[in-house]
Amino acid sequence: MSGHSKWATIKHKKGAADAKRGRVFTKLIREITVAARMGGGDPGSNPRLRKAISDAKTQQMPADTINRAVKRGTGELEGASYEEVLYEGTGPGGTLLLIEGLTDNRNRTVAELRKIFEKHNGTLGSSGTAAWAFDRKGVFRLDGSVAEDTLMDVAVGAGADDYENSGDVWQVVGPVEVFDAVGKALEAASITVQESALEYLPKNRKPVVGRDAEVVLNLTDALDDHDDVQHVYADFDISDEEMARISSE
Repeated sequence: MSGHSKWATIKHKKGAADAKRGRVFTKLIREITVAARMGGGDPGSNPRLRKAISDAKTQQMPADTINRAVKRGTGELEGASYEEVLYEGTGPGGTLLLIEGLTDNRNRTVAELRKIFEKHNGTLGSSGTAAWAFDRKGVFRLDGSVAEDTLMDVAVGAGADDYENSGDVWQVVGPVEVFDAVGKALEAASITVQESALEYLPKNRKPVVGRDAEVVLNLTDALDDHDDVQHVYADFDISDEEMARISSE
């Protein structure tokens, strides 16, 4: 099994705190709007919209807000037109980052993200800078109490090819083409999925320590906090001991 993504776990755990901030709703509303524009306003026939609405409900977004976002996507209501963007960059210690975003102004977003990279000893690069170091995968995060035998039967049986237990969370990974099949298999087996998405996972991880570890965490946090950024993926690895040191400061 591949090494567990500590950054993914950090983001997963900090989600509850982030949910208190208005920017979480902003990101979810944009995703709902784009999903509805690209695949239609019926969640029953639009998997991306169905997931976006489910994520919004998990964060207790009001139904009226969800409905308005869908209608803006289908053109029934006026609103900003967002487009999907993917940016690549480098961070401290030779780390590589991919940033998925939704923006209504590419020039503004590029300028603001470039400043964030520069402030944290990084560089916003051109296409090809970092994408080569990642694979696109379907990812599911489940409660760590789920039995491994059950995961083998259900998730792997449906096409997943990797799983890892961090103690309190299982991370199940599979090819993009089996994402829906694995999700349906988990649902049919009454296994609660805490989080699921198509993500970019690093092929290899770079250990970082000391000041580089501190700065790259600050960089990923600053990028993640930007309204136009939906997801941040990075290839760094920080040991438990190093994380404990940083957390104590």
